[in-house]
Amino acid sequence: MCAARSLSFTAFADSRRVVTGDLSAVAEALKPLHAGAERLLVFDDSTGAPVDAPPPPEQAGALSAWLSALQAGAPPASAQAAEGGEVAESGAAARRPGVGRPRLGVVSREVTLLPRHWAWLSAQPGGASAALRRLVDEARQQHAARDVRRLARERAYRFMSGIASHLPRFEEASRALFAGDARAFDTHIDAWPPDVRAHLRWLARDAFDMA
Repeated sequence: MCAARSLSFTAFADSRRVVTGDLSAVAEALKPLHAGAERLLVFDDSTGAPVDAPPPPEQAGALSAWLSALQAGAPPASAQAAEGGEVAESGAAARRPGVGRPRLGVVSREVTLLPRHWAWLSAQPGGASAALRRLVDEARQQHAARDVRRLARERAYRFMSGIASHLPRFEEASRALFAGDARAFDTHIDAWPPDVRAHLRWLARDAFDMA
């Protein structure tokens, strides 16, 4: 999971929303709050994932490094801790040179299948690679709405886990979110702090089947 190149981040001081904007706007808005007792939290609006809060403004070098790392695509703090070696392994795999020279726009990756899968793919028009591309495109079109709901639920859950896991009825709200029960979800989060509730509802705007 990656906070890389997101256009929008939202910062909270405890449960109070401070600002929504790009990284520079977040760093500027949080400057006067570093000396306070409030817990500063920053979330990537594209994924809902927490990222490291900017360092105090007097640490100019660290602040510059924070901006550069996130703009370059550094993983959020939670992902670094959770993925650990997996991130390093996937990064090494991404740097591994491929065989031959791929066509423009084509990315070479490793796919593991059973022999019967390879036999079927190889017998398709255009070969295995062309068949896989067709299958992926068909699945993307067929499941587009479902994928939007799934991503919205994951985005909302990352945010609520990072800021509201201690709040009452968190487990019930989580179950309602993944069950697609919008009415129960709204009921369970109704007593949460207003800014947290409003931002969560915005992140979860596509999580439910309104039909």
